[in-house]
Amino acid sequence: MCEICVRMEDTKDCQPPMTFKYQGFNFISGVHDQKYLDSLETFDIRETDIIAVTYPKSGTTWLQYLLSLLYYSNEVEGEDAKMTIEVVPWIEVHMEKQDFCKKPSPRLFVSHLPYSLIPNGLKEKGKVIYVARNPKDVAVSFFHFHNFSNFLENQESFDDFLNKFLHGNVFGSSWFDHIKDWYSHKHEFDFLYITYEEMIKDLRSSVLKISHFLGKKLDDKTVDMIVENGSFKNMKNNPVANSERFSSEYFERSKGSFLRKGKVGDWKNIFTVAHNEKFDEFYWKKMKDVPLDFIWDLCE
Repeated sequence: MCEICVRMEDTKDCQPPMTFKYQGFNFISGVHDQKYLDSLETFDIRETDIIAVTYPKSGTTWLQYLLSLLYYSNEVEGEDAKMTIEVVPWIEVHMEKQDFCKKPSPRLFVSHLPYSLIPNGLKEKGKVIYVARNPKDVAVSFFHFHNFSNFLENQESFDDFLNKFLHGNVFGSSWFDHIKDWYSHKHEFDFLYITYEEMIKDLRSSVLKISHFLGKKLDDKTVDMIVENGSFKNMKNNPVANSERFSSEYFERSKGSFLRKGKVGDWKNIFTVAHNEKFDEFYWKKMKDVPLDFIWDLCE
């Protein structure tokens, strides 16, 4: 679940928030609090803390749910199941009803924070999992999410939105800066890099890769449970993870769903030839010195 929904549910304020810039990064007014953001630099990190970092619309909710199954499956299953955001909250969103200091270890968090704003203590303690997704699919997912959400500005034109996305004039700022900054500083953390596409291609191997990084030994039965429950299809139909428990005032449900397709290569259904040429030219200028490759379509 996105942190926007968390704050709106907490405040019951359904007025469309606007973004504001804090230390060069675009946050959302009414969701993110500048005073709390100031405190993150000295946020007390524990040895056992785990933080999953993503750019928006890059598989955040998916990893959030997988982590909850890995550590606290009893809390997200059954009649009294908690929302995933209660088990794996957003570190950059202050919630009065949730005291991070009182959460038992291991504490699990998700975040869209850029490298420059992550708590300093994470360089000495804890673990970071960074999930990346090919930016063409990110842009399309972000565009649809704007129009599905009642708390983000509607986007009439994908052409206009793509221009905003490429230049970082959206919540989360520049995809290019986000991934480049994190990847170039990965040596400063206990760090795992994984892609949305490899999770789609082989979820079981991805679960094993994540659990190995976290030092968590799983028997075959537990792996089978996580892969089954954590498949995109099953997660999309699970009210613990798919936002159904939130009031319809937050989403225009006639226009889609919180978890939409989860496909690799869906960008081809909306990109024109001109969009693709513009994007590729921009991408290669920005990423020419970055040793990362992306899967743009599973048919490739």
